[in-house]
Amino acid sequence: MIPIYDLEFGWFTVFVLLVIGYVILDGFDLGVGMLHLFAKQDQERRLMLNSIGPVWDGNEVWLVTAGGALFAGFPDIYATMLSAFYMPVMILLFGLMFRAVAIEFRSKQPMMWWRWTWDVVFFLGSVTISLILGLIIGNLIRGIPLDANKEFIGTIETILDPYSFLVGLLTISLFAMHGSIYILMKTEGELHDKMRNRTNPCIIFFIIMYAVTTMATLIYMPHMIQALHDRPIFFLIAVMNIICVANIPREIYHGRDVRAFISSCLNMICLLALYAIGTYPIVVRAINDPANLSLTIYNSSASTLTLQILFLMAFIGIPLVVAYTTAVYYIFRGKVNMDTHSY
Repeated sequence: MIPIYDLEFGWFTVFVLLVIGYVILDGFDLGVGMLHLFAKQDQERRLMLNSIGPVWDGNEVWLVTAGGALFAGFPDIYATMLSAFYMPVMILLFGLMFRAVAIEFRSKQPMMWWRWTWDVVFFLGSVTISLILGLIIGNLIRGIPLDANKEFIGTIETILDPYSFLVGLLTISLFAMHGSIYILMKTEGELHDKMRNRTNPCIIFFIIMYAVTTMATLIYMPHMIQALHDRPIFFLIAVMNIICVANIPREIYHGRDVRAFISSCLNMICLLALYAIGTYPIVVRAINDPANLSLTIYNSSASTLTLQILFLMAFIGIPLVVAYTTAVYYIFRGKVNMDTHSY
């Protein structure tokens, strides 16, 4: 039998990998949605929409899978988070639903008012989802008030603090930059040239938010850098993060869009790795008593048998998800083109 300690850490690693997969894949979907409204011509908006058309729904599977992994492996954490973030999560779900409807309905009618309406819905859904994701992460970094029964004892005002909104804006800027690079990679001609000019403002916006959020974290969230003090080897991840960020505009300048996209993906991985390292083993930090009331992967996990069964299911299911995702991206590789079946 595998020791429960290894199972807890192992399943947490599986959950983190699923979150990374979602952030990278649906991140550019959300970025395209945010930039979509700024295209002036209907043809350009259709091209941007078709760049994510074959993959957007599959990318959201990673979020569903990550939620399932959290529910099955760490039910107490799942229950506390859903109670604390009930309203934000409901807004997130409505954003996902309306965003999907907007993608499918947008080109069903030729009237401009019809398409403009769904373009706005697509934009608002993408921005809302990005903001909510950042808001939740910001609260998990800062902490929320919990009682001895692991229950949230705050109000909606508790989670609407400035730092969490700052992380939300960072998430918006991150996805906007990621999406702009993806559009560069998938388009050509006039739209490609226009997006090359729009990518730089997205990069600048992200760098500004990255710098401001980093300073705020260092000043107001000192517990996030304790792991770097205890294990200086982790500082290499921070250095790698800075290198990846610096390499993005360099690759864009030289016209190497694929390399810029890879750097953006690595940037996301480093950011999530730093977040996980800074909070580990805590997942839900109790701001009123971090040492005794926080929910960790060790005091909130499922039973040994449950985790062992989950691993067996993961060994079967995750390779299938990866294989499906890989096949879809391979089939729809290359530049996007318009045809009779396009959105």
